[in-house]
Amino acid sequence: MRRPRLIRVPFWGTYVFLYTPIVVLVVMSFNSGKSPYVYEGFSLKWFGELAGDATVRQGLVNTLIVAAGTTVLSTVLGTLLAVGLARYTRSRLLDAFGLLPAVLPDLILAIGLLVFYSAIRMTLGLHSIILAHAVFGMAFVAAVVRTRLTHADTSLEEASRDLGATPVATFARVTLPTLAPGIAAGALLAFTLSIDEFVMAFFTAAPTEPTLPIVIYSMVRFGVTPEINALATLLLAVSFTVVIAAQRMTRLTESLR
Repeated sequence: MRRPRLIRVPFWGTYVFLYTPIVVLVVMSFNSGKSPYVYEGFSLKWFGELAGDATVRQGLVNTLIVAAGTTVLSTVLGTLLAVGLARYTRSRLLDAFGLLPAVLPDLILAIGLLVFYSAIRMTLGLHSIILAHAVFGMAFVAAVVRTRLTHADTSLEEASRDLGATPVATFARVTLPTLAPGIAAGALLAFTLSIDEFVMAFFTAAPTEPTLPIVIYSMVRFGVTPEINALATLLLAVSFTVVIAAQRMTRLTESLR
């Protein structure tokens, strides 16, 4: 049955609406002029300006440290949470509480964590941002891994225990390899969310250790410049690279099973 061509109009219109601003941003990042709105010719000079900006470099280093720490912590805790919710509990209430940080507004989580840090007299720094990002990152990882668990064959785990394997050995040799694609996808999600997250980092960061989104915010307050466009283009390239690499890794893991 041939579909009417008119149906394609809202489909492609949605894609144009979503991606036109991104395309414009990328094009303007290669602008030779100082105006962020008028294209005057191709140039890479704004990327060179970024390389010489010490504030941007330090913000990038802080962001990568936070993203790496958040990924490790979120992946470990999120995987354990997903296994616990799927294998050892049958409570919808616990399910809701376990995944609640993923749907709560960032502002509420940020204020709550800041109050909690103040109550326990914990100093702010990169460690406080990592813990804050892990709160919602863990929930996203748990949601992804939980989905993978619903399609896992539980008979393999039962066979492993029947053959005398301990619960720890069964988890390490049977459950974890089965969940590997979901764990990889969850780790990717936690990494990308941590890189782009601003609100929680803004509330829980020390003034002397800003992440890259905070640096960008401080730059945007004085107006959008081609340097900001170049920085956003680099972040976009990193995000696409990580997504593609994770997809390939997930497919490779599934093909080896």
